[in-house]
Amino acid sequence: MRPRSLDEAVAIIDRLLTVIADQQERITTLETRVAEQRAEITVLRAQMTALTERLGQSSQNSSRPPSTDPPRAERPRPRGSGRRPGAQPGHAAQARALVAVTAVDAVVPVKPRQCRRCGAGLRGSDPTPRRHQVTELPPVRPTITEYQLHTLTCAQCGGTTTAPWPGGVPRGVLGPRLVAMVAVCTGVYHLSKRTTAGLLADLFRVPVAVGTITACEQTVSAGLAAPVAAAQAYVQQAPVVHADETGWREGRQRAWLWVAVTTLVTVFLIHRRRGAVAARALLGASAAFLISDRWSAYRRWPLARRQLCWAHLRREFVAFTERGGAAARLGRALLRDTTRMFTWWHRVRDGTWTREQFQTAMRPLRRRVERQLRRGAVCGHAPTAATCRDLLALAPALWTFVDVPDIDPTNNAAERALRPAVLWRKGCWGTHSAAGSRFVERILTVATTLKQQRRNIVDYVTQACVAALHGDAAPSLLPDSPHSPRLQPAKA
Repeated sequence: MRPRSLDEAVAIIDRLLTVIADQQERITTLETRVAEQRAEITVLRAQMTALTERLGQSSQNSSRPPSTDPPRAERPRPRGSGRRPGAQPGHAAQARALVAVTAVDAVVPVKPRQCRRCGAGLRGSDPTPRRHQVTELPPVRPTITEYQLHTLTCAQCGGTTTAPWPGGVPRGVLGPRLVAMVAVCTGVYHLSKRTTAGLLADLFRVPVAVGTITACEQTVSAGLAAPVAAAQAYVQQAPVVHADETGWREGRQRAWLWVAVTTLVTVFLIHRRRGAVAARALLGASAAFLISDRWSAYRRWPLARRQLCWAHLRREFVAFTERGGAAARLGRALLRDTTRMFTWWHRVRDGTWTREQFQTAMRPLRRRVERQLRRGAVCGHAPTAATCRDLLALAPALWTFVDVPDIDPTNNAAERALRPAVLWRKGCWGTHSAAGSRFVERILTVATTLKQQRRNIVDYVTQACVAALHGDAAPSLLPDSPHSPRLQPAKA
């Protein structure tokens, strides 16, 4: 419609300009809202990617233990060797050795009475009879000793005197070996206190209360304090140490169970912290070669004396392959080199290769891995790039095992030491007090160390309890002490 006058045209133009201004303002508002939503979508997409990746974590692509895998988690099936199960041709037979005749409790001669061919009576003895031995446990009946402390009256002055407490006699109702047995049941075989009480009643006919079980644990804990402290000092002076940690609970507080493993001595520590303070409490001022994961608590360690665990790194590389794109290609390349490296390492370990052959083969592989990590640091996938940058910063600690003898490329020794404690934690949910934590770390230290040295745990704890009763020093846990001659380490 055409305006009929100039004033009407001006009014129309004013209205149109107002509409245009309103639309421009609306467009600006919508553009701002779109930019905000785009930024929010970017954040939510990153969160979704991170949560999806966490949801897909398992023991194969992260540091999570196999016990946390969901029921239907797919695990790689081992390749069949094509051989029949059981002992293979050439395998040395493992038979139970017979005890000497002089050491058995009873000998029962079993002779034929008549000839199996003609029925004639038989006499005499076979100088080399076929021997068969049966081992049996006798019914256990506890030995109960009653101490009667008399109070006598003096005939001259009328004063009374009570006999002093005999030396080496426990104040409690259980003897040192029974106390040791209780501590071993709860601390080594991880039986609950009520189950341990039932075992004592059923097997040994010794009824005890649950509170008595706790008292036995504290008695043993006090007796083991000195040798465990000496073991920790020994570990802090060792040339090579494996270290790791796992979650724990003390009362209602979060705590961590730490472990330091050497060839013949292992020590545990429960600490409220997971950082450098706890690592320092465990390892002290040690100058050892440290084998561990990439946890920040170990960052103070010199890279030249540190070895990162390649089993952890392999799981990181598996995670790379599940992210798609450049990260997946990088992960597959790193996994190929990791598999090749472990194959060569196993040849060194079984004596097929010399260390010089291994070092020669590793030089190009080392350059290739570091080149792949540099590419990964700029791959565009933020988590993958961050991991690659971190590994490049720790690069010298990737290859210590190549140049230094007696260094393992994995931290499996510490993880194996922690596994029984993790199973214990799942059943008992941690400890209720600091005293309970001290018992746990001491009995785990003793049990693991004695297993490494092939020494009997019940005998050792009994000796420690007897020594405490007499005010003597407990037997040493150290492999070079007079009480424990140097032994070969137990096989894993």
